Parts: sequence; C-alpha cells; structure tokens
Amino acid sequence: MSTAGFNSQNGTGTGQTYTNGPSQNPVALQQPSGVGYSVNHQPAYNQMQAKVLAPPGPALYPSGPYQPVPPGPQVGSYPPAPAQPLLPRPQIGILPSHTPPQSASPSPGPRPAQATPPAQATPPPPAVTSTSYYTGPPAWQYAAPRGPAPNHVNPAAAAPPLMSHSSAQPPGPGAPPTSIHGFTQPGSAPPPMNPLPPHTYQPNRPAYGPPPTMKPTAPPAGPPGTTGTPPPPKADAQCWGAASSARPPAEPDTQEGDVECPGDVAGNGPQAPNSYNHVDNRMAGAAPPGPPGRHLGHYPSLPPGYQNTSAPPPSSLHPALQAATQPYTQGPQPYQQQPGGPGPGPGAGPAQLSPSMAAMSLQSSTPEALRVVNLLQERNLLPPAPVPAPTPCLTQDLQKLNCSPEVFRCTLTSIPQTQSVLNKAKLPLGLLLHPFKDLSLPVVTSSTIVRCRSCRTYINPFVSFLDQRRWKCNLCYRVNDVPEEFMYNPVSRSYGEPHKRPEVQNATIEFIAPSEYMLRPPQPAVYLFVLDVSHNAVETGYLSVFCQSLLDNISALPGDSRTKVGFITFDSTIHFYNLQEGLSQPQMLIVSDIEDIFLPTPDSLLVNLNECKELVQDLLKSLPNLFEKTMETQSALGSALQAAFKLLSPTGGRMSVFQTQLPNLGVGALQSREDPNQRASAKDVQHLSPATDFYKKLALDCSGQQVAVDLFLLSAQYCDLATLGCISRYSAGSVYYYPSYHHQHNPAQVERFQRDLKRYLTRKIGFEAVMRIRCTKGLSIHTFHGNFFVRSTDLLSLPNVNPDAGFAVQMSIEENLDDMQVVSFQAALLYTSSKGERRIRVHTMCLPVVSSLSDVFAGADVQAITGLLACMAVDRSVTSSLSDARDAMTNAAIDSLSSYRQSALTIQQPGLLAPACLRLFPLYILALLKQKAFRTGTSTRLDERVFAMYQLKYQPLAFAMLMIHPALYRLDDLSDEGALNIGERTIPQPRVLQLSVEKLSREGAFLLDAGLVMYLWIGRNCHQNFLSQVLGVSSYAAVPEKLYLLPELDTAESQRTRAFVSWLRDQRPFFPSLHIIRDESQLKPHFLQNMIEDRTESALSYYEFLLHLQQQISK
Repeated sequence: MSTAGFNSQNGTGTGQTYTNGPSQNPVALQQPSGVGYSVNHQPAYNQMQAKVLAPPGPALYPSGPYQPVPPGPQVGSYPPAPAQPLLPRPQIGILPSHTPPQSASPSPGPRPAQATPPAQATPPPPAVTSTSYYTGPPAWQYAAPRGPAPNHVNPAAAAPPLMSHSSAQPPGPGAPPTSIHGFTQPGSAPPPMNPLPPHTYQPNRPAYGPPPTMKPTAPPAGPPGTTGTPPPPKADAQCWGAASSARPPAEPDTQEGDVECPGDVAGNGPQAPNSYNHVDNRMAGAAPPGPPGRHLGHYPSLPPGYQNTSAPPPSSLHPALQAATQPYTQGPQPYQQQPGGPGPGPGAGPAQLSPSMAAMSLQSSTPEALRVVNLLQERNLLPPAPVPAPTPCLTQDLQKLNCSPEVFRCTLTSIPQTQSVLNKAKLPLGLLLHPFKDLSLPVVTSSTIVRCRSCRTYINPFVSFLDQRRWKCNLCYRVNDVPEEFMYNPVSRSYGEPHKRPEVQNATIEFIAPSEYMLRPPQPAVYLFVLDVSHNAVETGYLSVFCQSLLDNISALPGDSRTKVGFITFDSTIHFYNLQEGLSQPQMLIVSDIEDIFLPTPDSLLVNLNECKELVQDLLKSLPNLFEKTMETQSALGSALQAAFKLLSPTGGRMSVFQTQLPNLGVGALQSREDPNQRASAKDVQHLSPATDFYKKLALDCSGQQVAVDLFLLSAQYCDLATLGCISRYSAGSVYYYPSYHHQHNPAQVERFQRDLKRYLTRKIGFEAVMRIRCTKGLSIHTFHGNFFVRSTDLLSLPNVNPDAGFAVQMSIEENLDDMQVVSFQAALLYTSSKGERRIRVHTMCLPVVSSLSDVFAGADVQAITGLLACMAVDRSVTSSLSDARDAMTNAAIDSLSSYRQSALTIQQPGLLAPACLRLFPLYILALLKQKAFRTGTSTRLDERVFAMYQLKYQPLAFAMLMIHPALYRLDDLSDEGALNIGERTIPQPRVLQLSVEKLSREGAFLLDAGLVMYLWIGRNCHQNFLSQVLGVSSYAAVPEKLYLLPELDTAESQRTRAFVSWLRDQRPFFPSLHIIRDESQLKPHFLQNMIEDRTESALSYYEFLLHLQQQISK
C-alpha cells in the first residue's frame, strides 16, 4: 500500500507530525467559552520541611501505622483554619477554539516499616489554576461539543449503507414494547449513534485544585493541548485493507458493503489518526463528595471514629467468583453467561420490559450500592476478596442472556437517559472490551449470516421478533425479514422457531464467515523474527534463550500446512537467511547498503515451515555461536524494519522484533533524550512523545499490508520506548519490556522472558482483522484506546489480534433516550484464524436506561471507571503534560463526589460521603497518582514510565487493575479454610489487606502482587516454621539476598504457598517475576512504593488525600 493514503489522513502530507492522541469527534474541537471539564494545574508532590503544625494542606502524615489521637473533635467538626484559607480556583477562561485539522501534532527511599516520623508541617497549598481535562474533543461527556457530530451511521448514504440507520422503516422507539421472542407487536428498543448533544456545563463553577504538593511550582503557561485529532466524517465505503500489486482491488461485500471487510485502497475513505491505548477490568464503586463544611484546620493525626471502626463482615462471595475478577487461564475457558444460562422461549428480550422495568427501581433493588459511606470514618473499606463487576438491573430473562463482564463491560451499568443527566453525574461513559479472550464459545457455520439491512447489526439475543418472519433490530429499530434458512434450528433440528437459534440465545458467538467476507483467499500464518545481534545484544545473552524457546515450541506455532517463517538479524548491516528446501545448511546473505535496503533473494527468505523445518532448526542452533565474538556496537534497526516490511508485504503476517539498545545508525536513528538527574524532578516529565514519526509512518504502512509488529525490548540502557513503541502501537502489536535484562545477573528477568516467550509463540492469533463497535441509536462513540489504527471513524484495523489485548472506547449520549428502557452495544471482530478460516466473533451487551441521578450512581462500575480514566490520563500526559493528567484525575474524584452530595444525596450530613459502589474511587485515584506511569518526586526511568503507560492502555481491565492497585496477602498463616479446589489442587484464599505498612508485621511474611512483579517480604522476626517449611532455611539471616524461586519442599506449608502463587500467575497471560526480599533488601523501597495508603516524601497518604478532597468539595 502506498503511504499517500495514510499521509493524507494523518497529516504527513502537510508536514505535520503524526498525532498520538485519541481520534475524536471533529466538532468537539469547537468549544464555547467556559465549557470544559475544569482541572487544576498543580505541581507535583514535593518533600516538605519539618516545622510546626500548619493550616490547610496535607500534613506530613505518618507513613507507619495510624496513630491514636487524644480525645478531640470528631470528623466534621474540625476548627476553622486560623490562617491561609484555600484560595478559590479561578474561573475557567475562554478556551481557544480549534478548527479540525487533518492531524493534530501533540507535543508529545525506603523508610522504616513501622517508624513514625516526627510531626512536620505542611505549607499552604499553592494557588491553583484551571486547566481542562477535556479540552478539544470530549474526553468524556463533560465537554460535549455543540452541534451534531458524525456518527458511525451515515444517514445520507445512498444504497443500503453499511452503518446507516434507515429512517423509513423503523417503527421508532415510541411503539409499545412487546415480547422480544414472542410474535407480537413491535416494541421500543434501543437507538443508534448520532451527533453529540450540546453540553451545558456550569461555566462559572469555581475550579477545584489538585492535591496539594510540597514544593509549589509555577503552573505551566499557555493553553492546554487538545487531546487528540478529530476523525473525519465516516465514508460510505466500508471495506478497508491494503491494495498493492500483490492484492486484488477491493470490492464491496455482497452483504451490502459490509464494514467488517479487510482489503481496500488506503485512500478510499476517511481515516482518523489513531490513539495509543489499552483496556479491560472489573469492579464496582466510587466515593461521594464530602459535606459542604468549614475549611479544615490542622489535620488531626486521626479522628477517633476513623480509627476505631471495625472491619466489614467477610464477603459472602463464593471463592469461585473471587477469581472471576482476574479471569485468566493458560488454556481456553468455558464461556459463561450471566447466572442462569441462556433461557429459551419468547419474552427474553427488551421488548417485554415495559411492565417489569418500569416498576423496577435501582434504589429498591440494589440498596447496597447506594448505601451512604463516610470515607473519613470508615477505615476498612477494602473488601477481603476481589470485587466482582456489578450486575445490571435487568429482568432475569435478559440478564441470563447478557454478555460476560470479562469480555464486555461498561463504566455505567445503568445508562443515563440524557446527556444532561450524564453531565450532572460527572462520571465517564465508556466501554472496556477483551474481544479475543480465550473462550470456549458456540461456533455457527451457515451460508447466511443474519444482519440488519440498515445498520448491519448481527442478530443477537436482544432483537425483537414481531412474528416468525420478521425481526426488529435493537440498535436502529429497522424491521427485517427472517431468511428461510434461519427458520431451521440446527441444535434442536426443528423448523419455525428462529428465536431459539444459537445466534439468538448467546450474547457471545462466533461465525465461520462465507466467501462474501473475503476479498482474497485467507492469508497463511507467517512469522518473521528480526533479531538484534550487536555486541550489546550478545552480552545480554537473550539470543540463546530465544533460540532455545523457539526450538522447544516450533511445532506448537499456530498454523497449518501453509505456515511460513523467516529470520533477519542486524547490527550495522542486515543479514538475511536463505532457507530454501534442498540446501544442506542455511545461507547467510549480508546487505551492507542500509540506506537503500533490498531483498537479496525474495523467494527463499520466507519458507514453508513444514518443508524446511530441519534447516530452520539448524539455524536456531547455530545463531548464538555465529555472533558470539562480535564487536559490532551499532544498531541499524530502522533499516532492518524496512527490510522486514518488504519481505512481509505480499502476504501480511507477524513481525517479532528483539532490540537491546538505542538505534544509532541509518534511518530511524535516535539520540538519548533522558537526563538521569531529572528522573525524580517534581516538574513535568519531558519526552513522553516520539522523537520522530519514522516508526509511526512505518507502522501505518505495515497496517495497510496486514503486518503487525511486536517489540521485545531487553536493555539496561535508555532505548526511547516512547519512539520505538509506535511501531507496535499503530500496527496492533504488543510491547514487552525487560529492564536490566542479563542472563547471569538477573535470573528473574530471564525466567520471565522465557515464560512470556512461550505464551507469545503458542497463543491463539488472528490475522488481517478489523473490529467495529456499534451501539443503539442515540449513543455515539468518539474515542478509542488500544493498539490499532483507526481506518474510518469507527473501524479499527488490527493486522494481528491476540487473546491478551484489551480495548476501551469513550461514548456520549447525542439523542435523548426517553422512550427506551434498554440500550445495546455490539462488538464485531472479523479475522482470519491461523488455520485459514475467516471468522466473525460477535459480543452483544444490553443495559437498562434510567432517568434518576441516584440510579446512575447505583450502576457505577468503579474499576471500569478507573480503567477508562487511566487510558484518558495517558493520552493527556502525552498530548498536554503529566501534571495536567494528574490534576484531571484528582478532579474526576472531586467532581463525582461533589455531584453525588449536591444532586443524589437526599439527607445532607457532615463528612466525605460516597455511595457504597463508589467507596473505592478515591483510593483508586490516589493509586493512579502513585502508579509508575504518573508518579512524580520518585526516581522513575523514562522507559519504565512509558512502558507503564502502554500497559494501562493495552492490558484488559482485570490485569490493569492489579498494576494500579496491587493486592497484599499474608502468607505465613495460610490454611485450607475457604480454599478453592481445582482438580487435585487446593488453593488457599487469604484475605486481601490494605496497602499500608500498618498491615505488615515483622513476625509475618507478606506477598505483594503488583501484576508484572510479585514481592514476598519476610519480616525480621518471621516465624521459624515458615522459614524452614516454605523457604528451606534455618533462620532469617540465612534467607539469600537474591532469591526468586520458592523451593519445592515436601511440606504442607510449602505446597500451600506454591499453589497460591502459581494460581495467581496462571490467571494472567504474562509471567510476573517473584522477588523474595528481607527487611534490609535493596528491593524493599520498591516494595514500600506500593503501600499506596501511606505518606511518602512526595505524595499524600490516603487519609490526607481524603481530607484534600473534602476541602475542595466544601469550598
């Protein structure tokens, strides 16, 4: 594919650089004065000087256990501040108006475990300025643009356009609802997507401040940058792909121009610049605002009520459900519908909801979600087990059929009826998806895939059957005919019951696509490995680990008899390997002209794996020795990528790149941008955006030719991941990062690399994929997060799709949903399997529509909200600044709690109040502020920060949440009480502890699970039984300094501990390394940095953060 097509849409044709921000709605860039989500520009946390107690602002709260307080005033009756009251936040000024450009260029120490520091004073909080988290396009619905915005529907389309909603046919939402599968009169159902409604945000609202910091710095000058580039209006051409001399020209699909069709000329329709992103998670809750009250004076060390509260009763959650919040196994899992399983028969759809849904009140059916919690008084808010996703308030029949939250999740399980209600709630509306998750699911083979003739929605459990011959779309309401073939049910072998077909009984289903979904024969599985063999790479020792892993797993590579493989190595020159059948040994071909790269023998560099397996194995055995004595220090990565692209272009496939240093030769050469002395600076972090657009341009070329690039970075040096990562981000690849990798000095990283590589080589893969998300009329999608390229306004190009990738989208309500009781969302993923089958995986979710603000709060999913906020904050960090993103996250908590207090709370009372479902929201926001991606004041390597941002945007929600808020367990007293029994294994289930040193004990052993890494901290006085029975040592002093493996001992304690750690590891697709540390270990500071509820030199404690929120809300 020529680059011209991409350039025209992404700004390169006009000299602009590529945008990193999310693709968004063009009209959103026009913002009226005073409209925007107000955020304070605040400097990062800094260390405070020790002085006497001072007025408002966070006190230097002890990092150790909470201290008792002498009798004194209770929360809510603090004396007024004697001096320096908090300054009101200035009113939001007029934001610069923007015209939608083709592309927006973004500018892109340990403390003692239980020691209590002396009392110190807090300087008054700095004056705050106002910035908007949502400048430009609506990052949430808070700053929705005025005027219509393009929808994924194009009403003006001529012939039945793929995503248009017919205005002539649908009876409309006003018709009386009826049974969905009963053959009765059509009813109202959900609506399609259209323009965003005008947004009326309170322009004169005083601005909130972010959490006070220790060393006030001047806020950055100048208007904040926009959060992304608007997508161009969607064109009617729906099939996309790469056109080249090797590919047939694109043709419209016989399914009336179906959008999920790969293969089309790049310039055939509008393309939106892509965001770089990730997602997926689960949980429920957030916290309401504190009481309007006085300014807080001196911080008491701890109010009595906060100190003496008892722990909540143990969760009644079944142990099996505890694991559901981290649902990952190495093999496919059986797909589980919501409890009850799919129910046959009429009445299982939205059309029957009128009597039951109208009478249903979320307040009466889910009182626990709206229970008022005073966050300043209830100390033990963290549940003892992982929190499951909230259940939407639907009728039992619908809930049985709904999509699993492991796959499809919404930040609000009750959709507000209007944009104004959503604005009032101050909560983001968005979806989190894990579309290609390993599942055992129904597969339908049929020559006819039934879809709406107007909006192209796939038939699903939430459509309405008007009679045996007609069904009504639940997204656009068009009435469609039931094809004759669909009248026959292959499962029951009966005729005349279309509502009992598998497609109408399963919210997640997979179709074997007929020939009309193919523009060319399905591509074979093609794997190309691009290996750094410079001196630095050989020193790390990764090459032998890679070659051995591939030798061990070469027969398990997904594919069939057509599978092809190839190898390229590089240093200052590019080395190709001729593996043609008939050769006695592989031939190395060296190309030294890296400025004008060419393929020496194009036909023998990618070979059939089955026919040439012996040659491939010979090459893998000889590669490590081939470069053993190399002294070549230069790296021509850019040229190697160009050569690999040329090699893969005719077929498409997967490119796996292994790099160990900063590229310093030829095209794409980079220079170090990191200043190690500035790592702990409280100022804004620089160089989060790419240094050059070379890698993004190449990624877009790869995407056009159905090539995805996965990057493995193994280095102890700065490699500019912010720039190199673009090659994966925009080609739907993955990024793996192994800092300080060395085969001798860092065995924990070597083990992690081996395990990750095995999973990577053997996991399921989909080629030449596209994904589209549709929603009911009245809702619209405006921003995507994940690794992909947006080919049109709502079509994601995924040259490869893997089961470990998550995605997120932001949404708005552009038309009132007054006549609707439910809305639906559908994600359709069209891909080619490794066996050469064209398949379509469809997920459909149904959610209720509510009109009251309290019902919206009751349906809030606190983990999904946190996951979406993290994605948005990453974009904000890159396009604007890190401090902007931090301020915006703080104000998200302030706004939602303030809205709850002012609009949803019926009885006003003192304190910082939240509904029970949002009680963990402030804790998660504080965790994000202290997360490696966003923290300040702590030395953080730039590559590690960027990788943390990648993970937040790419990981499914369950795994991202562990990286945001780790889990802490006590392991020295494990028992079989309440244990899970999986096969022959017994898995102990210790309770989850709060992340505070207060919960640690020198007599115990504690496991911290932070997602990619685990720490097992051994207390100095740990019980001798644990040391001998689990670690196999005689005393605390005998615990080795660098221990990363639990010894396999034949004791009950050892078996329990190893079973629990293995069970945690098995639930995720990556392998977390384990570090067993003593009290004086060098890694102890890393362990303590995860104690989120404690104060550090540069960040507030959880209690201080709550006091700050209350101050802002009470102003």
